[in-house]
Amino acid sequence: MGEFKHYSVMLHETVDMLSVREDGIYVDCTLGGGGHSSEIAKKLKSGRLICIDRDADAIEAGKKRLAEYADRVTFVNDNFKNIKYILEDLNIDGVDGITADLGVSSYQLDTAERGFSYHYDAPLDMRMNRSDALTARKVVNEYTEKELFRVISEYGEEKFASRIARAIVQRREEKEIETTFELVDVIKSAVPKASQIDKHPARRTFQAIRIEVNDEIGMLKGAIEAMIDSLAPKGRIAIITFHSLEDRAVKEVFQSKIKGCVCPPNFPVCVCGFKPELELLNKKPVTADTGELDENNRSRSAKLRGAQRLG
Repeated sequence: MGEFKHYSVMLHETVDMLSVREDGIYVDCTLGGGGHSSEIAKKLKSGRLICIDRDADAIEAGKKRLAEYADRVTFVNDNFKNIKYILEDLNIDGVDGITADLGVSSYQLDTAERGFSYHYDAPLDMRMNRSDALTARKVVNEYTEKELFRVISEYGEEKFASRIARAIVQRREEKEIETTFELVDVIKSAVPKASQIDKHPARRTFQAIRIEVNDEIGMLKGAIEAMIDSLAPKGRIAIITFHSLEDRAVKEVFQSKIKGCVCPPNFPVCVCGFKPELELLNKKPVTADTGELDENNRSRSAKLRGAQRLG
């Protein structure tokens, strides 16, 4: 296994947003390279940090990176959508802060055999948890043209989704598409040359297939709600997104928890009984500053949103 490296996007902004107490309990839902976890752990004394990641490589690398904080850190190889059950198993009722960085780690992108990147030739995989059944190869070779169009247009926001889906189906009639470069070749054949100048033509399609393989959008709203439910009163949540659909999901869940009452406007009194659960920590999402963008181009689409549980 190569070194699990990941640039921690908006590291200090995120940890500052959590307002870490030395005796608090915190959860990093996406351990990744361990950057955010390290900053949280070093602020703890009698507190505790739960590090979750669905990628076993991240867990193993995290144990090494955070070895000096072993007395206050617990590692869990699981999907963060299961946060309620994870905390229940650990006999934790409520936590003081939760963070999640929804980006793919640099390790995953740069490790060729994982099949996430269009820059390396590798078997089509893209699974964050390599024990999952669905792979990029299955999506590319078994989805119908209509299903491929849905994935590429919705998750990739790719304007040439129809042409790419059709090209994939036509190519796989000749032979199964097995590698990332084979898929890149198909995409390049479908995208007009004039649209391949500024950005890599496969970027949006690879993003879309990765999101589909890992059900990143499908489980997100429920996962965010579970995170909020896991907060103790005054507990804080900070989430970094890299895609408009992710950001929209976070924003919508936060807004629903801020609003409280869902009765029709013409009702004279509230009958639903819903009370506000959250208050925003930032009205507009925080974005990376120019210094960070100079260091890490992958931060360009990142947005950080935070909220605090009432009580």
